[in-house]
Amino acid sequence: MIDLSRPELAVNGGACVRGKPWADNFTLGSEERDAVLRVLDSGYLSKFEGSHTPDPPFSFYGGPEVQELESDWARFYTSPFCISMNSATSCLFASIGALEIGYGDEVIVSPFTMSACAIAPLLYGAIPVFADVEEETGCLDPVSVEKKISNRTKAILVVHQFGIPAKMDQLCELAKKYDLRIIEDCAQAHGAKIGDQFVGTFGDIGVFSLNVNKTIQSGEGGICITGSEEIAYRLALIRNHGEAVVGPAGYKNIVNILGFNFRLTEIQAAIGREQLKKVDILNERRLELLDMLIGRVNHLRPDLLRILPGRSGCTSTYYLCPMIFDETKSGVARHEFIAAMVAEGINLSGGYVKPLYFQPIYQEKTLFKNGYPFSAPENSESNCAYLSGLCPIAEKLHFHELITSEHIRFPHTGGDIADIIKAFEKVIG
Repeated sequence: MIDLSRPELAVNGGACVRGKPWADNFTLGSEERDAVLRVLDSGYLSKFEGSHTPDPPFSFYGGPEVQELESDWARFYTSPFCISMNSATSCLFASIGALEIGYGDEVIVSPFTMSACAIAPLLYGAIPVFADVEEETGCLDPVSVEKKISNRTKAILVVHQFGIPAKMDQLCELAKKYDLRIIEDCAQAHGAKIGDQFVGTFGDIGVFSLNVNKTIQSGEGGICITGSEEIAYRLALIRNHGEAVVGPAGYKNIVNILGFNFRLTEIQAAIGREQLKKVDILNERRLELLDMLIGRVNHLRPDLLRILPGRSGCTSTYYLCPMIFDETKSGVARHEFIAAMVAEGINLSGGYVKPLYFQPIYQEKTLFKNGYPFSAPENSESNCAYLSGLCPIAEKLHFHELITSEHIRFPHTGGDIADIIKAFEKVIG
């Protein structure tokens, strides 16, 4: 049991453990500054054109920094093809389009992730079907996934949650068994591996984020990798006004090729190239800081609070530090425990993402006019009952058990982690 009435706790007026502020996710240095100046000196902030340009300088594919970023990324992840975009959200949208998914189809998704994962199918008229997650990882549970597969299922959108790899061996077996496509959302999992293989290379398309909060970043940005030349071309068409390109290009399979402007700028690409060089160093820092936390917190009162250990045989890269808190055994509500830690100067958050099916778009089954695509005749047989209790593990994690910390990242040090440990020891008692 935890006694939060003790007078020495900061929440009750005692001295706090930490008074200084926490550093933001600053990963930039002189290398990125030099890269930006290189672009500015060139005079070209973008060289994209939304037209068929088969001859040099190939402006349908962007400028030199964009193309070099894609080459660097493909080489790092040992992937044959890479297409950059202006966000991972754009990458997810384009991935659904590139795989020819649409009305009458279903895509199995996690409810415990960013909203774009479920919106991506809806954009093309397909229905997202939510499968539950594993309590020990927050990743899709293959057992739950198989139960949600129907004759309309066309793909599984897998999220490597918190940088912990999902069970890709089992999910790939399901994809093979039921003839499904796989999209891997690796936004939080830069450099994560299963054995010696990078996440993002198991499915048909791997998606990475360069958002400002991610391990490596260019402010905004996203990357798709794929082993298919055809998929890569379709991704490029959707990125860059494909409807105006397919005619001159003589490309016949125009299904879903509504081209957007999902293009990355030369400055973002130049920064992304330098950030990619740092991914191993930044991941090493995260794992060093995490190991310090695990070494003390998981032995403090593991019956009350423990850090999720990741998966055996995998390299987890921990975008966030996920912890399980037991309200029943501790005798206090999770929000009360978090408030006590925040008073000590340690920023923690309860839950992660409220399961997506609680959002109005799913409760009211309306995205476009007249309830489309939910009300479309092609989707009349889809199982889209988005009721409370649909994914009990995701709901339990969000509403009762999960606590996260973002402090396990550069430029924080062992001294910062020592403050977190000291606060845990003080509050838990």
